[in-house]
Amino acid sequence: MAGVDGEVAPARIGATDAGDPDVPEAEQASAARIIRRNFSDTVLSSVATLGRALRMGAGAVYLGANDAIRGRFQIHETLAQAWFLIRVTAVPSILMAIPFGVIVSAQVGNIVSELGADSMIGAAGGLGVIKQGAPMATAMLLGGAGAAAIAADLGARTIREEVDALRVMGIDPVQRLVVPRIAAMMLVAPLLNILIIFVGISSGFVVAVSALNVTPGSYWQSFGSFTTSIDVWVSLIKALIFGFLVVVIACQRGLEAKGGPRGVADGVNAAVVMSIAAAVVLNTVITQVVTMFFPVRMA
Repeated sequence: MAGVDGEVAPARIGATDAGDPDVPEAEQASAARIIRRNFSDTVLSSVATLGRALRMGAGAVYLGANDAIRGRFQIHETLAQAWFLIRVTAVPSILMAIPFGVIVSAQVGNIVSELGADSMIGAAGGLGVIKQGAPMATAMLLGGAGAAAIAADLGARTIREEVDALRVMGIDPVQRLVVPRIAAMMLVAPLLNILIIFVGISSGFVVAVSALNVTPGSYWQSFGSFTTSIDVWVSLIKALIFGFLVVVIACQRGLEAKGGPRGVADGVNAAVVMSIAAAVVLNTVITQVVTMFFPVRMA
């Protein structure tokens, strides 16, 4: 708009847009595009990460089987990694199994007592520990302590360019570093699961006998009546699957670490969170499938 002296007066910012009814809709469309783009990028990145992890896991299984057939499997490195995992998870597993067995027996015992079926405490507490408590505790311990240690070790090797040096020398990092750790995790996971089952059921038995006035005979009789070998095998298989998932995610995040020590820390955090979250989701799926084909029944 021209002024008195012929000069053009500066327009007020937003004066034209204020009367335009299409501006709020445009802003909403822009915000929706941003949210949609961020969501799609996150989903695609997660799918790509999962694909790389599964591809690395499949390659590691193939290389490990090939080395075992040819007699070149790294037994010493595998045992060293297994002993390290046992050292960092054995005591925490006992400390976790004791309160878990106590809580399950106390909560289930109170409900069962109200129904007048005290003899069923052993079955309810034992099945809870075997079918859900032990595999999930194993996954959390391996995902918290084991995955963090593996991701930190491989991440430090990556930022120090040791992994690149192996590639330059013609050595496959997956064969040299990942295969022994997967084998060690497959060895430790069922052992840890058995330890948690033993400690959890024992602590639940002590609580049921001492605090809930359940006779030892009725406790073990109900436990033996409803617990089958299938329940134990399913628990061990779940522990193996969770262990494989945890170690593959940890190795993948460690080998892809970048950006110095900050990158290693981010890789460790991502390995712990992703492994535990994946184990929880997978446990839900496995539980539904097992319940469908193997419902609870008398032994």
